Amino acid sequence: MKSSKGIGSFKKNFWVVILMEFFERGSYYGMMSVLSVFLILGKTDGGLGFSIGEAGAILGTIPPMLYFLPIIAGAIADKYGYKNVLFFAFICMFAGYLLTGISDTYFTVFISLMVLALGAGFFKPVISGTIAKTTTIDNSSLGFGIYYWSVNLGAFLFPLILVPFLKSYSYSYIFYMGAVSALFLLIINLTIFKEPKREKSTQNLSAVFTDMIKVLKDWRFLLMILLYSGFWVLYFQMFGTVLWYLKDYVDMSPVSNAVNKFLGFFIENPNWKFDVEHVTVVNAGVIILLQLFVSNFVKGLKALPTMIAGIGLGTLGIGILAISTSPWIFITGTVIFTFGEMTTHPKFIAYIGQIAPVEKKALYMGYSFLYGVIGSSIGGFLGSGLYEKYVKQMNEPSTLWLIFTGIGLFSMLSLVLYNRFIGRKLAN
Repeated sequence: MKSSKGIGSFKKNFWVVILMEFFERGSYYGMMSVLSVFLILGKTDGGLGFSIGEAGAILGTIPPMLYFLPIIAGAIADKYGYKNVLFFAFICMFAGYLLTGISDTYFTVFISLMVLALGAGFFKPVISGTIAKTTTIDNSSLGFGIYYWSVNLGAFLFPLILVPFLKSYSYSYIFYMGAVSALFLLIINLTIFKEPKREKSTQNLSAVFTDMIKVLKDWRFLLMILLYSGFWVLYFQMFGTVLWYLKDYVDMSPVSNAVNKFLGFFIENPNWKFDVEHVTVVNAGVIILLQLFVSNFVKGLKALPTMIAGIGLGTLGIGILAISTSPWIFITGTVIFTFGEMTTHPKFIAYIGQIAPVEKKALYMGYSFLYGVIGSSIGGFLGSGLYEKYVKQMNEPSTLWLIFTGIGLFSMLSLVLYNRFIGRKLAN
């Protein structure tokens, strides 16, 4: 008898979209693991030679698109079909990756990455929507767990294995990898992926924006999102200032030597080197190994206080970077920050479910992703500006990390006040 809860309970279409998610997220995080460095690295070193400010404008524009577009794309997919939207998404991804790989001017790189973000933004809600439609009450928890695991597995393996190999030839090859991946996914969409059963939506885009206005009129919800976004200003430094700092200040040779000593038990003369892409590897690897344990540990705790504690851990992780340029301090800070992320975000999702009006839970969950729009936009522009001033001009990287620590503390303490005067009433 087939189990209704285990691995064997999932249909073929479920595994197809899990495969899609793995390759799409692997390509995206593979690119993001080196993008900020590639943008500012001199042309003689294989980079594009843009300024810190120019790179910050890209980092402050592309991720916000990825967080905002699913709100619109979800309604379009429900109306015009998942396969059609996926076809559009993969064409955009293919074009975006390919054009970025062959571009060398700021305008063409910026536009190419926007095309890529357009595709990725339309891809995201189709996959999560298909997961929802191919799972049941009995196996949905496991199904979404596998979904999130596939995201982090892609973010772990691609930067660990493919990115170092490809960039040893050219950074452009990383973007070509993304283009090949998008082409592969396009073929899967045309041949294997099946349109999920759904009722055709009659909602138009004007209704989507009407719903947005309704949600944003809820000042308590909007305030909580704004305060929570402070943590995500810190998170998006992992794709910008943290990587620049690693490249400019931190000698990771001791870490590389320790890893090579361990690998020496299995292979002869290993020559592994810790580089910027491995920051993403550390983040994803810790989540893969420990998210289940962390989630199990905090499952019985109240959502908002646990969120605040998680933000405190993330803030501590960033603050530790101000202590010294030691590679072990750097690794420690990155790992502690990841513990903060693992603690905070699942509880944030749970908290939105608690405070949303019963008849509007799905709507509020959709707009809760505005934290990413705000956090990545501020994080990209602010991070590059602060790095230019305090690191490049004043040679004071510790000041940079202390400023971000202050942002984390503000987010944490403001949510303490929010919980004291607003949050407890909403959750009851």
